[in-house]
Amino acid sequence: MKFIRFAFLYMALGLGANPALATDLDTLNALREGDMKKLNFHAEGKEVSQIPFTTADGGTMTLADYQGKHIVLNFWATWCAPCRVEMPMLSDLQAELGGEGFEVVTIATGRNAPPAMKKFFDEIGVANLPLHRDPKGALAREMGIFGLPITLILDPEGQEIARLRGDAHWNSDSAKAIISALIDGGAEG
Repeated sequence: MKFIRFAFLYMALGLGANPALATDLDTLNALREGDMKKLNFHAEGKEVSQIPFTTADGGTMTLADYQGKHIVLNFWATWCAPCRVEMPMLSDLQAELGGEGFEVVTIATGRNAPPAMKKFFDEIGVANLPLHRDPKGALAREMGIFGLPITLILDPEGQEIARLRGDAHWNSDSAKAIISALIDGGAEG
């Protein structure tokens, strides 16, 4: 029954409903079911930190490098048991919806050795998510990440529009409906 409701609402958004409807917080909040009820949309976008983080190849990036697409940004660590459960679901979300307008970005914060991060991903069968690191936790601290996992949604302008504390089923119909509404409607919270 939930799937039918999501399908109807998503179809209404996609088949001629005013695209501005997707920017309506009430519409986005109506899509929240199960774990996604923990996802809190902000009334206005919030600036994000531009502290650099380390890429898998040892280079550096900032969150500004992802502007132009919606981002589900997950902060995690190799020692985090809920992260081990959640990460394959983030991988599923990336596999299904990732592309030009959307990407799942993962950043291990704190002491996470690259070999341990790779082993973590190998053990849980994740091959399509980045192995970015925030080794000193500077980015996480400036972004108010206290406890793991925490997942943010960034709009194409690079602003935080939503935050979820704890793990969630990111491959659920609810999560996919929310992300699809954002991608298709250009919602910015």
